[in-house]
Amino acid sequence: MQIRIFLITLAFIFLTHMVKSQDDPVLFTVGNTEVNLSEFNYIYSKTNGEKADFSKKSVEEYLDLYVKFKLKVEKAKEMKIDTIPALNRELDGYRKQLSNSYLLDKEVKERLLKEAYERMKQDVNISHIMVAIKGRKTPADTLDAFKKILEIKKELDEGKSFEEVAKTKSEDTYSNKTGGKIGWMAALFPSGFYGMESAAYNTPLGKYSDPIKTSVGYHIIKVNDVRPARGSVELAHILLRKSKEKTDKDPKAAIQEIYALLQGGGDFDELARKHSEDKKSASKGGYLGFFGIGVNEPNFENMAFSLKNDGDYSSPIETSAGWHILRRVSKPELGTYEAEKNRLQVKVEKDPRFQEARTAMISKIKSQGIYKVDEKVLNDFISSLDKDFLSQKWRAPKKSNKTLFSFGGEKEHSLGDFTDYLLRSSRKRTQMGRKNEISNVVNNLLDQYSNDMALEYEKSQLSKKYPDFRSLMREYEEGILLFEVTKMLVWDKASQDTIGLENYYAKNSDKYLWNERAEASIYMLKSQSGKILEKTRKLAKKKSSGDVLKKINKSGNLLTATKETIEKGKNNYPGLNDKTWGKGVLSDSEINKDNSVSFVKLESILPREKKSLKESRGYVIADFQDELEAKWIEQLRKEYPVKINQDVLSNLVK
Repeated sequence: MQIRIFLITLAFIFLTHMVKSQDDPVLFTVGNTEVNLSEFNYIYSKTNGEKADFSKKSVEEYLDLYVKFKLKVEKAKEMKIDTIPALNRELDGYRKQLSNSYLLDKEVKERLLKEAYERMKQDVNISHIMVAIKGRKTPADTLDAFKKILEIKKELDEGKSFEEVAKTKSEDTYSNKTGGKIGWMAALFPSGFYGMESAAYNTPLGKYSDPIKTSVGYHIIKVNDVRPARGSVELAHILLRKSKEKTDKDPKAAIQEIYALLQGGGDFDELARKHSEDKKSASKGGYLGFFGIGVNEPNFENMAFSLKNDGDYSSPIETSAGWHILRRVSKPELGTYEAEKNRLQVKVEKDPRFQEARTAMISKIKSQGIYKVDEKVLNDFISSLDKDFLSQKWRAPKKSNKTLFSFGGEKEHSLGDFTDYLLRSSRKRTQMGRKNEISNVVNNLLDQYSNDMALEYEKSQLSKKYPDFRSLMREYEEGILLFEVTKMLVWDKASQDTIGLENYYAKNSDKYLWNERAEASIYMLKSQSGKILEKTRKLAKKKSSGDVLKKINKSGNLLTATKETIEKGKNNYPGLNDKTWGKGVLSDSEINKDNSVSFVKLESILPREKKSLKESRGYVIADFQDELEAKWIEQLRKEYPVKINQDVLSNLVK
């Protein structure tokens, strides 16, 4: 019987391995190290981006590069570079930084950004009924507000009119008079109103939501209408204000006169500067900036968004401020998600929604990670505490190894770990102790500590949950090893082996040549006077720099001339190029930052010649490194034989 069970188990293990091998076969081996198809696919696609066409030429070229990379990594591991403490600390720093951002990006930020982007495509017209929590000081008061909103929801469910209930029961004195109407809103809602925004965008048209909480109270949201988002518009205006006192001035008649001038071809900016009574914008040609919806009075807003083209202006409109003529400066449209992502990210990270989503993520981690607290250990600890616990006097007891809580039955945290945290959190303990009992303080701090540990637990699971995280960490680790081993065996050797470098230069000196060069005079004239510049250029064309200086500087030190050797094709002087290059040629004149004028004259042409080792050292070192690396790769191929699975490679090529 036992033999049968053993054979069945062995067969199952073999079958599982075979299925896995079929799903992700080995593409090549370096020595005894296998590289699976998935690894190569990931790095090939990531490196080549849109050019990753999986053509035979492209795949084979990149495979050759990746094999060389893996050969170097194999050498680094044999040299035990991966055990160097400083490099391990560097890798741990990468892992911590990456897991922090990766966790929030994957679990929180990316979801919020995509949600916000989709909401920005529509405006919503909403009404609400609110029960305020401002002024309610105790938990009982807040509970009373919650009960009240539930009673209102019951009335609505029984068929009562939303508008009528809002008029009689809503505590928002701004909107209750109009049946709770707030009007048109655009994502993102103001800070602290994420719950209202979610209700507005998730509730069906014509329906009302379940009660939701914001920073000001409990709300029930009704969706009255939905439309494509107006976005924002960049405006300028001309304003003639209404006068509170009786005067001969009639702003309506005056704005019509200005409108007539515009229609006759008048310049909007000039008319705004001359006539607009909005002092802040008049000096800027009436420029107001960007506006979204819900900022201005409805007729102002509707007119602004009705202008079809940049530069269009409106007929005169009246608001409480006076009479306006609006001009559209620009109308930005919502870009693609990738184009809007960075701008959205700044807003989302500053909004309380980010913290709310983080809290929800931690709750999810705890539930999925099977977070368990040993209540007996916790209660025994609480019973052992006295009033000193709520002061700076408290000292942690002898460290206990009893398990206080765990995740997934595997990651355990001891009571001693928690008491260390409590000792470090003396400020929190004392602040909480002013209004709470010992048991409440302990439980609150346990929540905070276990939340931190939940995040750490989730970070430890990232490699299991996300293959791309695992691939990124492999990239970091192998990248560090590659850098160090190449530095030791190639880069340092090339720059420090003086004799080897000199020998390489001696054998290859014909490669390091100057292009054709010229001895040049660089003239700089302080004055921008056209006559002086023209005279200077004429003299420079025929005379030596010394003669030119004598002539021009008779009436003051106006001109300087310096000598310089410049290389053909490697200068930035305007008008000097391969076609114009030659003895006696002058460059175009160029105005410098200090308002001086400069130009160049090519005095004589120098033939091509070899660069010295000193002059070409950077190029020689780079080429010497390439030679050393090529020889090193040949040696590595002997040390770690490479075998490529041609069948897998053929299936990879498209």
